[in-house]
Amino acid sequence: MADATPTAAPAGATGVLVLGDGTVIWGRGFGAEGSAVGEVCFHTAMTGYQEVMTDPSFARQIITFTFPHIGNVGANAEDIEAINPHALGCIVREDVTDPSNFRAAQGFDGWLRNNGRIGLAGVDTRALTRAIRIQGAPNGVIAHSASGMFDIEALKAQAREWPGLEGMDLAKEVSTLQTYGWDEGLWTLGEGYAPGVSTSLDTNGNAGTAGSNKDPFVPSEVEGRAAPDDRPHVVAIDYGLKRNILRNLVAAGARVTVVPATATFDEMMAHAPDGVFLSNGPGDPAATGTYAVPVIQKLLEVAKPIFGICLGHQLLGLAVGAKTFKMHQGHRGANHPVKRSDDGRVEITSMNHGFAVDTESLPATAEVTHVSLFDGSLAGLRLTDKPAFSVQYHPEASPGPQDSHYLFEQFVGMLRS
Repeated sequence: MADATPTAAPAGATGVLVLGDGTVIWGRGFGAEGSAVGEVCFHTAMTGYQEVMTDPSFARQIITFTFPHIGNVGANAEDIEAINPHALGCIVREDVTDPSNFRAAQGFDGWLRNNGRIGLAGVDTRALTRAIRIQGAPNGVIAHSASGMFDIEALKAQAREWPGLEGMDLAKEVSTLQTYGWDEGLWTLGEGYAPGVSTSLDTNGNAGTAGSNKDPFVPSEVEGRAAPDDRPHVVAIDYGLKRNILRNLVAAGARVTVVPATATFDEMMAHAPDGVFLSNGPGDPAATGTYAVPVIQKLLEVAKPIFGICLGHQLLGLAVGAKTFKMHQGHRGANHPVKRSDDGRVEITSMNHGFAVDTESLPATAEVTHVSLFDGSLAGLRLTDKPAFSVQYHPEASPGPQDSHYLFEQFVGMLRS
């Protein structure tokens, strides 16, 4: 039976990571106080920690950043992928310093604290990353207490008893609850993002009043920014959308309407889309697929052009009869090489996924377009009998390279033709 009496941490420790196998890793807590249980993974990007923390695909996950200096450029209201952080917390090597960047509106420590997210510094992230690579992504509890008092036995039990991501449908938790239009383009230094959508944020990146659980956007028909009728219309299904995906669709020439993950086929068709985008998102694709796959299959029947990313890629695979599986450690970083099947060229990509489509289960009507050069896993597919394609990686990056931006232009080009 777990001991209900809190015990003192080692001298100087105000935070702890407790894994499902009983491992206890002490550190210095920062950000919000409290505890959170989820899957512990690692991310190899050197930049973009704010985008990573707000990526809805990281719901129910604790991020170990392999780059040692995290938080040194602070936080701002622009570098976010959703209104609120979706990662539960982060683990870093070095203490977070005061920000040193002209764009910083506040420190990373304060930003985490304001958003109720926990940080743990002073951890040997190399050793933790190596353990994840060898043993797989474990369940864990991250905790922070300024008093240094923790009920370790209770935290061990919590980590041990958490069921894990397999079988979890998390898309409903992070998806918008309302339909909205998006007309904001890409970011330019000194100018910010192209105007068009009010995000109701204050200078600290905190949300104002919202009509959904994620994005308090106003419709795209903002004064002076009405969407031209000649732009192809994309309905984007929000399974956990990153904002920069929408920005890239707009930059490629599309008009975008975002619908909830649970939107029906008829609700989508009521918007008269020229094509449909299947977004990224968290959780087990097989669980989300119970309601998403039948809708995608109907979209395929009416031959609507489809483009899927990450979870959207996995759902497209399920819709044509393929299978998905939980990966040993997943792919998370901004340096993943992917080989194109048509010309052999290599793209350096940004990835964030813990599930994948089983290549061997693909039907004859699906061909492999991209392959991961790290482990040979499926990184892209195209249907030969329908106007649909998808990639496992994130062509919008943020953070990451822009080698794959052409995919947005390719999709919008399909709609125009």
